[in-house]
Amino acid sequence: RTEAPVMIATKCLACKDATGAMIKHTIQRRAVGSKDVHIKVSYSGICHSDIHTGRGEWGPQQYPLCVGHEILGKVVAVGDSVTKVKVGDTAGVGCMVGSCRTCPECKEGDEQYCSGGGMVGTYGSKGLPEELYPGGQTHGGYSSDIVVDQDFVLNVPDKMNVAAAAPLLCAGITCYEPFVKHGMKAGENLGVVGLGGLGHMAVKIGKAMGLNVTVFTRDPKKVEMAKAMGATNVVISSDKEAMGAAAKSLHYIYNCIAFDHDVDMYLNLLRNQGTMIMIGGVPKGAMPGGSFALIGRGLKLAGSLIGGIKQTQDMIDFCAKHDILCDIELIPATPEAVDKAWDRAVASDVKFRFVIDTAATI
Repeated sequence: RTEAPVMIATKCLACKDATGAMIKHTIQRRAVGSKDVHIKVSYSGICHSDIHTGRGEWGPQQYPLCVGHEILGKVVAVGDSVTKVKVGDTAGVGCMVGSCRTCPECKEGDEQYCSGGGMVGTYGSKGLPEELYPGGQTHGGYSSDIVVDQDFVLNVPDKMNVAAAAPLLCAGITCYEPFVKHGMKAGENLGVVGLGGLGHMAVKIGKAMGLNVTVFTRDPKKVEMAKAMGATNVVISSDKEAMGAAAKSLHYIYNCIAFDHDVDMYLNLLRNQGTMIMIGGVPKGAMPGGSFALIGRGLKLAGSLIGGIKQTQDMIDFCAKHDILCDIELIPATPEAVDKAWDRAVASDVKFRFVIDTAATI
């Protein structure tokens, strides 16, 4: 008689309700299937998306909910058809754990734009098969273990098995993908608006690509920080004279601002036919003057969402080659520490990303 596969009891921190308050909890991961990889989580980065989702700001959720999609750990078991990694390898999991894999977008390596039902997010995706996702939804990386199809596992060099590499799985790819997709070339001028978790990675990756990076920030205290990361110039965005001097100087702008704001002041910084890439979700107010600012100078306004699996692997390899890591604060896996970190992240009181020391403290 063949025994039924055993699910994996997994300790985690989970949002107890739409307040986002953390509780200690236990979830079940599916038993390791033939194409599955079981990862013992070492580190889990905190992304602002975790907060929006956990607090129900992006729609209702099923609670308790374990979030986190910047996951780094060690492979402890693999299915008999797995060829991508082996037991003992360092591996990562980013923002998605599934997609249809047959639609045009998936076949082109853009699984994040899957048109065959949408990507399966690492947490918060609902209505899923119980045999793959116990409870019918996905749970993320604020946990001791995760089981993922090998197609959505990233190979991570052992030298990158450090806490500061975990945020690359979201923050890193969210910068790298549009830089590559838009064909940015060494010697071109890139503006980075906002020096936070995403912005500081954009500076580091842009510098490594040979771009001339100008940072725009409201905070004078960030001037020296930005330069230390590789910025060529730093402009205080409230300084009208400095903003005027920077007019029509940039080939690209990477805009990380995630609240209502008028983008016209930044469009003025672009050269004719330049491109602004919007990463932050801006609900309204981005172009109160309409599209005339774009039409007259042939400017382009583009959106971008994380990146596909191949592009994410390329990003990890690029960052390993250039010794690029995030600037982080490491915190223990306790409800109190994560609650405090979320509040500080909302208040922009972090330089520049929190990472949970999952393996050591959960």
